[in-house]
Amino acid sequence: MPIERRPVAELLVEGKNDQHIVWALCKHYEIPQVFSVEQRDGIDELLASISIRAKTAGLYALGIMVDADGNLHSRWQAIKECLGKIGYQQLPDGPQEKGMVLQQENKPRIGLWIMPDNKLPGMIEDFSRFLIDEADPLLTEAESILQQIESRRIHRYKISHRAKALIHTWLAWQDPPGMPMGQAITVKALNPDSPIAQEFVSWLQCLFVDNV
Repeated sequence: MPIERRPVAELLVEGKNDQHIVWALCKHYEIPQVFSVEQRDGIDELLASISIRAKTAGLYALGIMVDADGNLHSRWQAIKECLGKIGYQQLPDGPQEKGMVLQQENKPRIGLWIMPDNKLPGMIEDFSRFLIDEADPLLTEAESILQQIESRRIHRYKISHRAKALIHTWLAWQDPPGMPMGQAITVKALNPDSPIAQEFVSWLQCLFVDNV
């Protein structure tokens, strides 16, 4: 009997933390394992890999998950340029609030989520920050401590990496202390049912699961 080959689908992410966060959310929401989560070593390697991965034999969907960092629209333009070079010409004018999912004839379905929420500058750590209850006293305390050390100019992190300092300070006070973000979602220290998590999972579902 011939072996039935499953359709191919991939989600490209910038690093290991991103990968584990996606896995944790997929487990919580019981998303079928119909796509792989492929980590790259940062944004430059991810951008360089898009054209190669889009040509994978049998690929029906390719997801791209990147940090906006300091400039959301600059990141969008970089992705748009990469996709334009491989023949995607029906791209929207800018980032889509609920994540982009695009089907173009004779090409794999393409999806794009720009962390944290397709609207703000930031990164995966900002997304994780949105999974914390605003009333959490440890979040307030972590914010206060960062403000204090910054006002005294004794912080050693770049201000552009403040979100990393905040989330990891908060995680250091959990049980167990210092757990990775993906694990924190699994044990529900970070709330996987937060509205932004639900929107992200809906994007995954639309890209990889619906109409397959």
